[in-house]
Amino acid sequence: MNKLSEQIYDLIVRTSTEIPEDVETALQRAAEHEKNADNSLAFDQLTLMLENISLARETARPLCQDTGVINFYVDVPVSFDKVEFIAAAEEAILRATGEGILRKNSVCSLSGKNSGTNLGVGAPAFYWGESDCEIRIKLLLKGGGSENVGIQYSLPDTSLNADRDLDGVRRCILDAVKKAQGKGCPPSIISVAIGGDRALGYATSKKAFFRKIGERSKNPELAKFEKTVLKEINSLGIGTMGLGGDITSLDLFVTALNRHPASFFVTVSQMCWSCRRGELVVS
Repeated sequence: MNKLSEQIYDLIVRTSTEIPEDVETALQRAAEHEKNADNSLAFDQLTLMLENISLARETARPLCQDTGVINFYVDVPVSFDKVEFIAAAEEAILRATGEGILRKNSVCSLSGKNSGTNLGVGAPAFYWGESDCEIRIKLLLKGGGSENVGIQYSLPDTSLNADRDLDGVRRCILDAVKKAQGKGCPPSIISVAIGGDRALGYATSKKAFFRKIGERSKNPELAKFEKTVLKEINSLGIGTMGLGGDITSLDLFVTALNRHPASFFVTVSQMCWSCRRGELVVS
C-alpha cells in the first residue's frame, strides 16, 4: 500500500468510527434538552447514541452497521493524475472493507449481486475540483436510510400551496421532514439546495453536509431563513428516531443556486444522526 493509499485508508477509518466533535456536542445538547423537557423516550435514545459514539471511538469500530455510500470530494492540482488517486482510494477501500470498517454496500442494480468489495460502476462516487498545490480530500459516508428520504420538488407545487419563493421552499422542507418521520434516523441534519438543475441540486445539498453545526449561510437572508425554519422543524414533535420530542433536526443548511427560467427545483437531503464526514490535506 503506497503512502497516498495509506492516508486515504486512515481517513476512511477515522470517518467511519469517529463522529465529528460539533455533531457529538449537538447530540449532547439535545439529550440535555430532552431530559429537562421530560421527554423520556427521546432522552433514552439520545443517551444510547452518545454511548454508541463513545464505544465506537474506543474500539475503532463503525458508528453504524450501515457504513453508507462512499462519497469523495477531491480537489487536486491541474497536473495531478486522477487515475492514480482512484487507484489509491480503491486499494484503501478494499482494505477497509476486508477489515469490517466498511460494510459491503455495493450492489449491481441489474443482477442484485453484491460485489463484496464496495467497488463497482459509480462506487465509490468521486466529485472533482481544483487546488493549487495540495490534494484536499473530503469523505462523506452517507447512510442508506437518510438517503432514501431525500426528495426533490419542482415549484410551483399546488398540493403544498408552494410558489416560487422562500415561503414555497419552506413548505417543501417541512413536507419532506413530515414525510420522513423517523425513517432517516433523526435527529437529522437537513440540507437544501434551491435552484440549479436536478443533478446539481442533489450534489450541492449533499456537499453542504461538510458545514459544521451552527455554521450559518454567508447570505444574511438565508442565514435568517435557516434559523427560522429549523425552529419550525423542531416544533413538529417528530423527535429522535420518530419517537417524539423537541429535537427533530440538529441543524438546517440552505444553499441557493442560479436556475433556468423554466425551472425552480428545491432539493432536500437529510443526514442521519450518525453524520460521518472527514477531511484530509495531502501536501
